[in-house]
Amino acid sequence: MAFATPQAPVLSVSQLNRQVRLLLEQSIGTVWLEGEISNYSVPFSGHWYFSLKDSEAQVRCAMFKGSNARVRFQPENGQQVLVKAKIGLYEPRGEYQLIVERMLPAGDGAMQLAFDQLKMKLAAEGLFSEAAKQPMPSHPQRIGLVTSASGAALHDTLSVLKRRAPSIEVIIYPSSVQGELAPAQLISALNSANQRNEVDLLVLTRGGGSKEDLWCFNDEQLARAVYHSQLPVISAVGHEVDISICDFVADLRAATPSAAAELISQSASTLDDKVTKQKQRLLLAWQQQLRFYQSRSQHLQQRLLAQAPKQKVQQQQQRLDQLTLRLEHSWQARSQGLHNRQQQLQQRLLSSGLPQRIQQLQQVVERLEQRQYAAMDNIEQSALQRFQACVRQLNSLSPLNVLERGYSIVEGKQGVVSSASKLTSGEKVSLKFADGERPATID
Repeated sequence: MAFATPQAPVLSVSQLNRQVRLLLEQSIGTVWLEGEISNYSVPFSGHWYFSLKDSEAQVRCAMFKGSNARVRFQPENGQQVLVKAKIGLYEPRGEYQLIVERMLPAGDGAMQLAFDQLKMKLAAEGLFSEAAKQPMPSHPQRIGLVTSASGAALHDTLSVLKRRAPSIEVIIYPSSVQGELAPAQLISALNSANQRNEVDLLVLTRGGGSKEDLWCFNDEQLARAVYHSQLPVISAVGHEVDISICDFVADLRAATPSAAAELISQSASTLDDKVTKQKQRLLLAWQQQLRFYQSRSQHLQQRLLAQAPKQKVQQQQQRLDQLTLRLEHSWQARSQGLHNRQQQLQQRLLSSGLPQRIQQLQQVVERLEQRQYAAMDNIEQSALQRFQACVRQLNSLSPLNVLERGYSIVEGKQGVVSSASKLTSGEKVSLKFADGERPATID
């Protein structure tokens, strides 16, 4: 009996389980799940194995040692928990399971889940980006506190600033820092501070408290208001272990209100130290320069006295006077010589008779010009007379004058007709008279 060969590739069980595991991990990924712990066990390896169930179903879970070390409580059977886990498959038995990464008590877990979800959302939008954070002013002169007007945070901040940097002016923008109304009031205070624009930076702060007390600083709209603030914002909420969404969005986080005041006043005290050091360095440099120039001045004075500049100047003045006198004498002699030479040349010119010769030549030129003008007039009159004679002769020969005496001119196809034998009966001709022309037909 022959068996048909399978068309699809034949898989082993381990290959199938591996493909199913990859499919589960890639298609579902990470989930948050709430349920009751059962069958909890901790072997020698330190890993946790348990089931998570509700009233209708259960799923096996594994939480490895590296992950369960971060859990802050001891799990127990029957306890409601919230877990973050990846879907997987235990290949040796072909059973799907959850690989738990985080575990929280169910009550705290809901708040933590909301915190993590908002944190992931704002991070994806870029609100936590370092590139978007504003630098703190180097030497703030005036700061704004967004906090409760009667809280411990205000007292702590003012005490530190008064001790470390009393010159810094503080403006308070009061707001509730706890409860349902707190986010809206905090947003209003931030917006008011930005509109007034009277401080160098803002400190969003309150003292320690429970997670519920600090929850208003995890508000999404408040986080966006902090992000869009035109003034730099320091977030100093609670104690050092307390982390809020505003801490991630703010331009700078301080562990406590007092730590924020120390960060702000640090620049002021550092500036005072720098100023003191600069004063000392400037004074030392000035003293060194003063000693140098005093020594230089004494040295130059000694050189000046040794070289006797006053006597040298007097000698140079005498030398200058002598040269000036020599120059004047030389110029006078040269000027007198040129004057004598000019007179000699004038006398030679007069004795040579050249001026009289020039005058005679000018008279000859004038007579020639007069003769030239007279000859030109005669030529012009003769030409005009010849032109007028030609015009009269032309007018006497003009056919127009013939027409004026009553004659006419006959023009045919070939032009002017000079003989009757050149015309044929019925031919069209034109008769031209002195005052116009008329058509005619030959009989």
